[in-house]
Amino acid sequence: MTDQNPNPEPQDGDDPLADAERIVNEAAAGLGDAATDGVNADEQGADDALNAAYATAAEHLADLQRLQAEYVNYRKRVDRDREAAGDLAVGKVIETLLPVLDDIAGAREHGDLEADGPFKSITTKLEDALGRLGWSSFGAAGEQFDPQVHEALMSQPSTEVTEPTIQHVAQPGHRIGERVIRPARVIVAQPE
Repeated sequence: MTDQNPNPEPQDGDDPLADAERIVNEAAAGLGDAATDGVNADEQGADDALNAAYATAAEHLADLQRLQAEYVNYRKRVDRDREAAGDLAVGKVIETLLPVLDDIAGAREHGDLEADGPFKSITTKLEDALGRLGWSSFGAAGEQFDPQVHEALMSQPSTEVTEPTIQHVAQPGHRIGERVIRPARVIVAQPE
């Protein structure tokens, strides 16, 4: 039988710590290229993941910008439609008031609005209220005739004018802003 000692004494060159260090160094030397390749592969994977994240972020940003542009266009369209609907409503109200406005113009022409009285006060308040909505009346004797806003009921030659001129206003015209609700109905003096 041989004598086996469970704890043999280290002999010269048998240092366990040195042996472990030698084994680690040999393993590291053997894996040197493989470890460098692994680190490079990890860096490449990280770069690929980062580039993919940038691409996704760019897509999301483009989607967000497109949605924001669509929303801005939607708001503009809604505001434009709302304004058009408001103008249409004001136009309808003024169209229903045209007979009243014609009566006021007739009363003014006959001098019924000269004296301070309740009718003049009501007329002033009505015209001021309609003016705040953009309404205005147009067409007066002596103005140049414009077929865009005046409707000629009759035309008479005259030596007193050098261009077509309104001689008499049968019905004043009405507009809201630049939109003509009803053209002024006039008698025109034409140069001979």
